[in-house]
Amino acid sequence: MTRRPSEPIYSTAIVAGRALFGFWGLRRRTTGAEHVPATGGAVLAMTHFGYFEFALVEWATWLANRRRIRFMAKQGAFDKPIVGALLRGMKHIAVDMKAGAAAYSKAVAALRDGELLGVFPEAGVSASFTVRELKTGAARLAAEAGVPIIPVAVWGGHRLMTKGHKVGFFERFGVPVSFAFGDPITVSADEDPHSVTERLRATLQRMVDRLQAEYPVDGAGKWWQPRALGGSAPTPEEAAAADTAREAAREAARAARVQKH
Repeated sequence: MTRRPSEPIYSTAIVAGRALFGFWGLRRRTTGAEHVPATGGAVLAMTHFGYFEFALVEWATWLANRRRIRFMAKQGAFDKPIVGALLRGMKHIAVDMKAGAAAYSKAVAALRDGELLGVFPEAGVSASFTVRELKTGAARLAAEAGVPIIPVAVWGGHRLMTKGHKVGFFERFGVPVSFAFGDPITVSADEDPHSVTERLRATLQRMVDRLQAEYPVDGAGKWWQPRALGGSAPTPEEAAAADTAREAAREAARAARVQKH
């Protein structure tokens, strides 16, 4: 196994995460971890059904081959004194939604330097627990940096914390969390990023379908199960409408603040 430079802040975060997941007694099941390269850059394109996926995927990756993932996170998180210091210490990449070119350049440089880059191509949590339409960033980053995309599906992690549902303290204990790392997707420099992205989306949904079919807990009637599988989660259309309404409310609040000042 390749020996990597010491990173005390990241190592401490990993220890803390493992302790938390151990305290909850999460039941981890991982397939395909051998697809994560032991060395060299790769884009880990992950499903996004809950708020713990970044830590859960790092957990599974670390246990598989001791690699650290650099995540792209919103600038607002970096602006918070303590959180920002931790994110910078772990070499994550700040994304300013109004000026994303700088973050994109840093991400490409990190990939070329041999880093694993974690991205959520859905650009937000999918409250329907189905894979939404993806942004093309993962495909464009992989093509420009000359690295593969590793599709990563997570099922069960949303039962810990997600959008639109308050999870009770005791509900988190003993939750099974399933991970699937898919075959690498190679992207040539001249390939259409939209076609690559559609292929990635179809791959992620197939992986999620398999994890759902093999999940050891019956989700019938449960809030965390997609409606199409007998659960009570919002349909994709309902979730999209709620997202639109939420964003409109945010914009109205921002406009009101500007007017006030």
